[in-house]
Amino acid sequence: MKIKDIYKNVIDIGIRHDPRGVGGVREYLERVKNAYGAMPEKKKKRFDIESLKNPYSDTRILSGDPGSEVKCIMVGVDIGVGEIVLADRLKERGTPIDLILAHHPGGKAYAAFHEVMRMQADIHHGYGVPINIAEALLEERMGEVERKVMSVNHRRPVDAADLLGIPLMCAHTPADNCVVAYLGNLLKKNKPKTLGETVDVLSEVPEYEWSTSEGVPVRVLVGSDNRRVGEIFVDMTGGTEPPKKILEKLAAAGVGTMVCMHLSKDHLEEAEKNKINVIVAGHIASDNIGLNLLLDGLTKKENLKIVPASGFYRVSRRK
Repeated sequence: MKIKDIYKNVIDIGIRHDPRGVGGVREYLERVKNAYGAMPEKKKKRFDIESLKNPYSDTRILSGDPGSEVKCIMVGVDIGVGEIVLADRLKERGTPIDLILAHHPGGKAYAAFHEVMRMQADIHHGYGVPINIAEALLEERMGEVERKVMSVNHRRPVDAADLLGIPLMCAHTPADNCVVAYLGNLLKKNKPKTLGETVDVLSEVPEYEWSTSEGVPVRVLVGSDNRRVGEIFVDMTGGTEPPKKILEKLAAAGVGTMVCMHLSKDHLEEAEKNKINVIVAGHIASDNIGLNLLLDGLTKKENLKIVPASGFYRVSRRK
């Protein structure tokens, strides 16, 4: 399989599992195309053409020839200069690594990853928050994230990959979409009534079992084991944490419990204030689920060798 085929399949898998639905993603891409068409030529020169067909700004081929053949991929949650040097060292020792696949974005995918947050408005609207409120609150949060990223030297891992001649790509939101769909279906199937029952269901997922053995179990952070869950919001995609103020609107719309990867102190305080239960399933373990599901989709077509690294624990669900 070529790098460009892996990239296309990653995007296709992300779209199929997108919480907006395939139709919602198509509508989004149509809006992007219309906005591009209305731009003056000077502005078009600065536009990221890739976003006309890829709705995920945090998923890109960062280094290497897209036409290169791939038989072995090193996969990691976070890929920095150290992991790229590690891949080069492994190649020297006989492991034929053809591509490094990062989960968290780097390079231009990190510089622009705040753009993918736009999908949060549609997600929150799906839970009953009026779209005008969801979009207004999101704009402020997107500005915060964009300003935070501006000072980061996001080219470091890409430059290292270029210098060592090792292809590099990242797949963030497509993997996160997979974990949201998977956990949503799991909870619908098992129908836990309390927070304790929900923790029990999640803790049996292999990646969460592994995380528990590593000292990071699924935990209730707001609420108690015998508290009833109400409507569960699995909040694990859309780039990063949502606007803090959206929690009040979600509570008013009927959300009883959030299941998330992580939550800041400010967000936890807001959840407590609005009586939303919070279960933190774990960041790296949740990323592992998404990556594993993504790789299962890729390896259906090709027998790719996977070399786990940087916090990645391979679990195959292929029958």
